[in-house]
Amino acid sequence: MQKFAAALLFASALSTPCLFAQSMDNMGTMDMTKTAPSPGHAVHKATGIIKKIDTTGDVVTIAHEPIKSLNWPAMTMGFAVKQKSLLDGISVGKKIAFELVQGDKGYVITAIK
Repeated sequence: MQKFAAALLFASALSTPCLFAQSMDNMGTMDMTKTAPSPGHAVHKATGIIKKIDTTGDVVTIAHEPIKSLNWPAMTMGFAVKQKSLLDGISVGKKIAFELVQGDKGYVITAIK
């Protein structure tokens, strides 16, 4: 009976998903549109450090702290910005506070402070 219980426990452990901090290398497998329930266009607040700014694609890569309202762990990822002017005055290495909302193709930054 103990061997059966141990085998059952082992099998269930293998099928349980684990959360790990994500990086840009494996963000392609994460469905950003189905992460946590978000009523309407809820505004989520976060902080992080700018790692890269792509002005041609209007994308900023941020190493952000956990975002509790989305149930996201700390990770580094790229976000589109709602307006290109949000990229003015920011630089790589700068710590920022930002706001994001769910858009049609993922989360979009609507404010940077």
